[in-house]
Amino acid sequence: MAAFRSSMSLSSIEGHSKAAGEIHVIMGPMFAGKTTSLLRRIKSEGNNGRNVAMVKSSKDTRYAKDSVVTHDGLKFPCWALPDLASFQQKIGDDAYQKIDVIGIDEAQFFEDLYDFCCKAADHDGKTIIIAGLDGDYLRRSFGSVLDIIPLADTVTKLTARCELCGKRAFFTLRKTEEIQTELIGGADVYMPVCRQHYVNGQVVMEAARSVLESCKLQSDSQTDIAPAVV
Repeated sequence: MAAFRSSMSLSSIEGHSKAAGEIHVIMGPMFAGKTTSLLRRIKSEGNNGRNVAMVKSSKDTRYAKDSVVTHDGLKFPCWALPDLASFQQKIGDDAYQKIDVIGIDEAQFFEDLYDFCCKAADHDGKTIIIAGLDGDYLRRSFGSVLDIIPLADTVTKLTARCELCGKRAFFTLRKTEEIQTELIGGADVYMPVCRQHYVNGQVVMEAARSVLESCKLQSDSQTDIAPAVV
């Protein structure tokens, strides 16, 4: 009798629940081909007859406002949004229900990434494919991308090629003196590097920042005493 009740309970649950979706994570440093891989997956899903949609952060305006664009120029139309919670409202409930697969580029910029993925995959039956940085220029967790790993069906860690020696690059080195975490840019601001050149590069950048700060202090000091000399 207990086994029968258990079987009935499971049948009831399966009969009333919607088929669960999937979550796939593509991560790595800059210039590792994350967006290219994401577009390849999205186009493949579309070619297989599934309805697809692409989303990116409205913060990313480097190449186009209404398209996801790879560093080598591949494009795919998208919704540029400040947050993921507004996606369903933006496209409408009917259109949202018809979507099978949602691609999310530059996922590290969405603060509500975790909640959106939980709802879309677990409750709405969507397949979510996200691409984003796993770490910032200081090799610290960037945004919520790493938080999605416990939710994910698959996780793909891509690597780039070190710009200085050609070895596999796992990290992103910032080439400018800015220190804020979010600094959107391309090859003019960042380069992919191996571990050795990341460590060496950080030493060089810290030294450069110290020199720049010293020069700034000297300049400010000279400006302060100039009126007294006159």
